[in-house]
Amino acid sequence: MAVTHIAFLRAINVTGRFIKMVDLAEHFRAMGCEDVSTHIQSGNVMFNAASLAAGDIASSLASELEQSLAARLGFTSEVFLRTPAQLADILARAEAAAAGLAPPGEVNVVFLPQPLSAEQQAQLAALRTEQDDLQHHGSEVYWRCLVRQSASKFSNSVVERRLRLRATLRRTSMLRGLLATL
Repeated sequence: MAVTHIAFLRAINVTGRFIKMVDLAEHFRAMGCEDVSTHIQSGNVMFNAASLAAGDIASSLASELEQSLAARLGFTSEVFLRTPAQLADILARAEAAAAGLAPPGEVNVVFLPQPLSAEQQAQLAALRTEQDDLQHHGSEVYWRCLVRQSASKFSNSVVERRLRLRATLRRTSMLRGLLATL
């Protein structure tokens, strides 16, 4: 039986790294994935990959996708895999964090390759400000921004530098829309 996955790709269609979603979907099909679809233009791919067991997903499939994508795209785009059930849990946490948040504030989810170490947790805590509340759970950071994001000093690149790992960020509204398509 096929297992459904969602791949959140880092650095797609930003800073000169452009690919049409139809081409990205075709690349996933060429790798043997089935039922491939994309959601908006920022590198969100839903697919089935029956050839790998669930225990192999995080390491084998993400690594294989990253290597294959690098060869095709000419640049590295890290892949963060989640299942629909995981995404539903992530969205529920993000929406709970957004409760009572007045506009223009919003919650974004930062996807990480693995849970934070104790040192990384301390580094993340040091990034909190009066306008940026940062909580983590599992392999995600929930960024509750109380102001317009452009007014905040927090960003995906800040978290990458401070935690010394790659990450990708998605808006809660995008995650809600993506989940609704599954």
